[in-house]
Amino acid sequence: MIDHRADLLIRAAAVHTLVPGRPPQRAVAVRGDRIVAVSDDPKGLDDLAGTGTEILDLPGSTVLPSFDDTHTHLIFAAHGAHDVPVHEARTIAEFLDLIRQRAAVTPAGRWIRTTTNWQELNLAERRMPTADELDGATDRHPVLVKRGGHNDVVNNVALRLAGITTDTPVPPGGVIGRESNGRLNGRLIDSAMRLVEQFVPEEDGTQRIDGLRLASHAYAATGIGTVRDCAVSFADYDLLRATRDQAMLGTRVRALIAGFGLTTATLLDEALDRMEELRYSADPWLQVWGMKFGIDGGLEAGATEEPYACDHSYSGALLWEPDGLVDAVNTVVRRGWRVGTHAYGDRAVRILLDVYELVLQDNPGLAPHSLVIEHGGLAGPEQRARAVALGIPVTIQQPLLHDTAEVEREYWGPERVADLFPARGWLDQGALVTGGSDFPVGQFGAMRSVWGMMTRETVIGVQGPHHSITYDEAVALHTTNAARLMREENLRGTVSPGRLADLTVWDRDPAAGPAESLRDLQPSHTILGGHLVHSPDRNS
Repeated sequence: MIDHRADLLIRAAAVHTLVPGRPPQRAVAVRGDRIVAVSDDPKGLDDLAGTGTEILDLPGSTVLPSFDDTHTHLIFAAHGAHDVPVHEARTIAEFLDLIRQRAAVTPAGRWIRTTTNWQELNLAERRMPTADELDGATDRHPVLVKRGGHNDVVNNVALRLAGITTDTPVPPGGVIGRESNGRLNGRLIDSAMRLVEQFVPEEDGTQRIDGLRLASHAYAATGIGTVRDCAVSFADYDLLRATRDQAMLGTRVRALIAGFGLTTATLLDEALDRMEELRYSADPWLQVWGMKFGIDGGLEAGATEEPYACDHSYSGALLWEPDGLVDAVNTVVRRGWRVGTHAYGDRAVRILLDVYELVLQDNPGLAPHSLVIEHGGLAGPEQRARAVALGIPVTIQQPLLHDTAEVEREYWGPERVADLFPARGWLDQGALVTGGSDFPVGQFGAMRSVWGMMTRETVIGVQGPHHSITYDEAVALHTTNAARLMREENLRGTVSPGRLADLTVWDRDPAAGPAESLRDLQPSHTILGGHLVHSPDRNS
């Protein structure tokens, strides 16, 4: 006899289904990994309850779908789970002392790494540490200090181990930092990071799986149920799969295999051949979304139409010749994969749209949302209109702007910083736009991102208030719009019968405002596939 009772029943003050036209409901029933019913009466689904049904009776709470972070780096977060937490430092002395403490308990010669989610302008000295200062913390260990995904600082021990000297050629698209007297200062940017990072050993599998457990549950604790990780290596994917096999993932993962460095047809074909074995996974927890390229640098090297405010001879760096990127993207989409391309400055966005237009001409009938702009930081009205006409979605990351606004103002000037991530313009012009964090550059969190898009608040105050959007629009960027980008709108994004039971529960209704109260608001429960991955009594 078939048992039609629910495994989980939630009663709440409001269930916001995000189904257009449907008023708030009061109860949700879950069987297996799916929602089976909703009701506008908190007791309306009680006939589905049995002796084995878990009941969350939360008369003051609000239920929403779980949120997606559509551009983030879970892998970076997992790496940092066991690294020196320099993001807690407020001065360089504190920064160095944290490294010194780790060195005291680390065998000589072993690498020391730091967390990546910090900004130098948040330190009292408003600068990065130098190689000499890192040597002062330890000259018995090579030290790798990462800031975001585009910057490293290393000590002199690491420079010597990597064989980097003042005569080392600077890789195309990279920077090897120097003092005013020409001496190396330990800073490595973009492609130059590889000169040192190739010598840094990976953590062992057990440590990395535990890092993924900790990091994914940290996302879930903020209301994020699915992450779109935008730079995953094949080794990373193997570890994600091992973490999933051990039922230790706290979020669903949609992985973009990193295409950085795949600059020849042979290298790209080899990578795509390796992706074939990953193509047909039906696992709703872990799937490959496609491949990630980057056409320009990050905060310090985004390709702009006008010169930088800090250096009128510099307009950022392009990492691909357009014709080469057209060939690469064509190769990927013809193998049936999607492509997301990092384009931060307005020149990069313009050139990427040229590339995507040629790819669309070369591949008539390409499936919707096969080509995505990642960031589109300085996209102006003309570029936005062109993207919409071509059917190109964009992922934006308001937390990135919040955390880096002061850094970016130094490079680009206040006018361009105020125009970054123009959510209002994208929506008004009809784009499919989704929200993310770009952790470790921005801080992840469901309501933190919503708050940021509503207020345009940053570490240096409100920037570009005319680009703000409403609460409902901001929530949609992380839920219904995100599901469309993933082509999973029939599985996720709304609280509807037949959809995956991916839910968040909040002690109060986030829609009730005020906006300022959302910044640090966290859910009491996050539920994925009917299972509690975050709750008050869960020790993750």
